[in-house]
Formats: sequence, C-alpha cells, structure tokens
Amino acid sequence: MAKAARIEAIELEMARTQKNKATMYHLCQLKAQLAQLKRQEIEAQMGGGGGGGDGWDVKATGDARVGLIGFPSVGKSTLLTKMTGTHSEAADYEFTTLTCIPGIIRYKGAKIQLLDLPGIIEGAKDGKGRGKRVIGTARTCTLILLVLDASKPVTHKKL
Repeated sequence: MAKAARIEAIELEMARTQKNKATMYHLCQLKAQLAQLKRQEIEAQMGGGGGGGDGWDVKATGDARVGLIGFPSVGKSTLLTKMTGTHSEAADYEFTTLTCIPGIIRYKGAKIQLLDLPGIIEGAKDGKGRGKRVIGTARTCTLILLVLDASKPVTHKKL
C-alpha cells in the first residue's frame, strides 16, 4: 500500500473510531503510525541532498553566525521570519520549533547567518527539552542573542 493511501486509511480509521477510555490505546497507536508515515513522506520529498543531519547540523555560511536563544514562545521564530524572510513556523503553543532553522541577513555587504533555536527550559544543561543539542548548536555561534518577552513573568527574566 502506498504511503499516501496508508495515511488516508489511518485518518479514516481515526475518524470512525469512537473516543473513549476503551479505544484510547488504539487511537494513540494510530496517531504514532500516522506521524511516522508523514515524517517519512516529508523526508522523501526533501530528497537525499543537503549533507545529511537531522536539522541540527546546519552548515555555517556568511561572515558571522548569530543564535537566537530564549524561553519557549518569546518570538524567536517571528524575529527570524521578519528579519530574513525565511519561514519559521510560529504558533500559540510552546515548542513550535523543534530543530535549528537558519536564515541569512545581508547588512552593509556582510552575510550574517541567523539560527532560530528551539526554546530552552530550566534543566537544559542536563538534556531536558533537547537542551544539550540547543546548547551545542549555540556554542558554534559567533554571537548569542538572548530573546525575552517583556510580558512574561519575572521568573523568566531572572537568569
């Protein structure tokens, strides 16, 4: 069965299945299968070129590399999109960005690479919330720009 047909069959099965305590395990299994098939479909569409990696191995380009770091949902993706024109998904929920998304700014003849990194949380140094990967990618940057939201609680501002 082709992936598109399998995806459609799973979505139909999910729509037909009643949601209750007895069917929850089945629905979760279907969701996992659906996510795996969609991931494989996206990877197949992107092709084999580009040097591998899983979104974290971004090739350094330009004269400088700036990493956007901050708590979840503070506007890092919106800032990258507005400054570079590169689409970085932004939504009302936390952890919309799950990998490193690069963009390029041209300023007075210089090419500056901006990296939109996933939000970091308390315990990131211990690997919580992909923290070690975020910190490892941030270490490769020439400059780290800490993005904060002034409307968030004071606890976010205490670093």
